[in-house]
Amino acid sequence: MDIDLPEVVAEVRAAFERYERALVANDVAELDALFWDDARTLRYGGGENLYGIAAIRAFRAARSPAGLERTLDGTVITTYGRDMAVASTLFRRETAPGRVGRQMQTWMRTPEGWKVVAAHVSVIDDPL
Repeated sequence: MDIDLPEVVAEVRAAFERYERALVANDVAELDALFWDDARTLRYGGGENLYGIAAIRAFRAARSPAGLERTLDGTVITTYGRDMAVASTLFRRETAPGRVGRQMQTWMRTPEGWKVVAAHVSVIDDPL
């Protein structure tokens, strides 16, 4: 298996950056478009466990748009072959001083493009 083919890493990085722009802008339609439209898609969040795209969409639609701005640090994208990838990053928000968020996404190439099939977000005390 080819790991980190440069062109595949570039594709996933572009999808990841598209996700990040949509997240901080609270572009719910774009966020929904970036997740795999499937009952097997899941998202573990800071206070919720969401199973299936319907639950993820309901969460996004109900989420407050306030305080979503953040800065990223230590982003790593690793690709496995041409069709699977993991994006991992740390994030900090001015609204949560002393805390650091951790985010991991599993991305899969689909006929419609790269989609998140699993995501995990957690926040801990910032060790820095």
